[in-house]
Amino acid sequence: MKKIFESTTFKIFSIIFKVLIWICLIAFVISVCMQRFSNNRLSVFNFRMFTVVSGSMKPKYNIGDVLIAKEIKPEDIKVGDTISYQGTVNSFKDKVVTHQVVGIETVDGKYYFRTKGLANLVEDPIVSENQVYGKVIYKSFIISFIYKIVSTNVGFYAFIIVPILYIIISEIISTLLEKEEKKRNIQ
Repeated sequence: MKKIFESTTFKIFSIIFKVLIWICLIAFVISVCMQRFSNNRLSVFNFRMFTVVSGSMKPKYNIGDVLIAKEIKPEDIKVGDTISYQGTVNSFKDKVVTHQVVGIETVDGKYYFRTKGLANLVEDPIVSENQVYGKVIYKSFIISFIYKIVSTNVGFYAFIIVPILYIIISEIISTLLEKEEKKRNIQ
């Protein structure tokens, strides 16, 4: 067992594994914090990530699905596209809504969109072009899967806490082994 842990292959694999975990955690935390603290005003290369929180778009999108929206010009949005926008009135106020465009109107060169959830019977209040964050271009199956797992208590511990503890404990053990090796080499 000692030979395995001391092998170059194991050390390289261990370092790569730790770096990948840290990169994923940092990227996820940065993107979530960036959107939360900027009230979704900041985007990464004109892309934003949103999580579906209601069943209004079933069967196309389910609760917990992570969607990637791309900022596009209002004139490029077509009937049938799914857009994410900032709600401003009634139960939509201050919420990010992702619904399908069912109609488009222009008044004095400004675009206004009529939207509706696929599972809803009633259309949303009119959405102006300045409310639109972007057009949904992709449903991330991998991030959705991770989000759905991590949002449970067991998943949070298994995929966040345990990997972090693994990294911390393995770093402590490595440091202690290096110190022990140095002691032995001095004697």
